[in-house]
Amino acid sequence: MYDSIVIGSGAAGSTAARCLAEADKKVLVLEKRSHIGGNCYDKPDDYGILIHEYGPHIFHTSEEDVFQFLSRFTEWILFGHEVVANVHGKLLPVPFNLNTLHQVYGEEKAGRLEDILINEYGEGSRVPIMKLKANPNSEIKAIADYVYENVFLYYTMKQWGQKPEEISPEVTERVPVLISHDNRYFQDKYQGMPKEGYTVMFQNILDHPNITVRLREDCSNCMTFLEDKVLFEGKEFTGEIIYTGALDELFGHEYGRLPYRSLDFQFEHLQQESFQGRSVVNYTVSEAFTRITEFKYLTRQKDADGTTIVREYPFAYTGAEGEVPYYAILNEENQKLYQQYVKKIQKLKNVYLLGRLAEYKYYNIDAIVKKALQLADTIRR
Repeated sequence: MYDSIVIGSGAAGSTAARCLAEADKKVLVLEKRSHIGGNCYDKPDDYGILIHEYGPHIFHTSEEDVFQFLSRFTEWILFGHEVVANVHGKLLPVPFNLNTLHQVYGEEKAGRLEDILINEYGEGSRVPIMKLKANPNSEIKAIADYVYENVFLYYTMKQWGQKPEEISPEVTERVPVLISHDNRYFQDKYQGMPKEGYTVMFQNILDHPNITVRLREDCSNCMTFLEDKVLFEGKEFTGEIIYTGALDELFGHEYGRLPYRSLDFQFEHLQQESFQGRSVVNYTVSEAFTRITEFKYLTRQKDADGTTIVREYPFAYTGAEGEVPYYAILNEENQKLYQQYVKKIQKLKNVYLLGRLAEYKYYNIDAIVKKALQLADTIRR
């Protein structure tokens, strides 16, 4: 009845399913939630404001093939996403850049420091904070210490429950010091939001006669992963299976639970025109939450009555009902645990792992769409 089964309907699963369907494969998509779109899912709240239920997602890419693929299913509201950090009540552009430098140090001193940074690293470069801290130049190190203490340290400790030195460089490099006057949070060619929202875009991606979607269907209800084969509804399934969920969950945490960080989203609607006048403000010093998003600025919604915000409180994922694993905690010990599950799944030659949870790593939306396009192309061959 089906040639392929895709488990999960987020960016990874939906992209792969569409590509396989267009290769004339009958594809079944299993989604344990009551909606498609994974963590990108958005919907109007009770006040008609489009919100991102699992936290803000801003699309950005310089990958032409990714942008062209998604553009088949949505129009775009393109804009340069900007973020500021609230540092003791002062709003500073982040990533810390040359404009931030001038706000912190004043024009005369900042002009001299700017020349030093450009001469050392080159204009337009992105320098990881830990690399900046290691520079022997005392003035560069002083800048690094300011950024580290006021922008990076407490925010990182809140987000990850660890000190920056304990975190993988793959994570710390995501928030560099930018040797540029560009205030955008990302420097990609394309940035913005799907015009009608992510959910509509994913509906369009999955709208194909060769695709069947089952919502509220945990794969464990209809599939059994044995040592040498997979059963679907009690019979061996030999077609391709793309799994995008948490790999340890697939095997009942046999070797132990993979650690993740999760988020508690506290939504609030306010009967006022604006709360913070911008889409995202990071709180990098003392607050328990990491950032506040004001959705109407993020989605560019013009007809909003009042405004809806969300505060994000990070915590350690435990697997309790209602918790969502968002960020893999990348260290050597966790990678060893993950590889135990990989060795188990590798015996099943028709099962492919795809996505943040299945691969236990961080992907932006465009990166996982790219990976899904490549995987589908491999399978089609």
